[in-house]
Amino acid sequence: MKKILVLCTGNSCRSQLAEGYLRYFAGDKAEVYSAGVETHGVNPRAIAVMAEDGIDISRHTSNNMNEYKDIDFDYVITVCDNAKERCPFFPSSAEKFHHNFPDPAKATGTEQEIMDQFRAVRAQVKQYSENFIKEHLS
Repeated sequence: MKKILVLCTGNSCRSQLAEGYLRYFAGDKAEVYSAGVETHGVNPRAIAVMAEDGIDISRHTSNNMNEYKDIDFDYVITVCDNAKERCPFFPSSAEKFHHNFPDPAKATGTEQEIMDQFRAVRAQVKQYSENFIKEHLS
């Protein structure tokens, strides 16, 4: 079984969305983890927009990348430029991938406008995750 790690700055939004979708699309073909270079807690809006799409990430935790340093990952995906720049060396043969998604936690405006930003990023992450699984685990 393949092991995938998704890295972001605070492990609160983008990496949580990606973990949820990668798990969904991979099924039993992969173990998926997410972590941050810092931990900010799982964003309640991220939980809400994933629930809208039928995926429950309410039990996800915000983890620091150092918690996973002893796991031999097959793939490490950074989902923001900050994490890519600060991504540690993993003592494994993990293939690294990068896609800089916008940070919905920085959205401003009315609650509706903020949620629309979360939904837009969710759609991008969903498409990326589905394509990643098709390309690497099929």
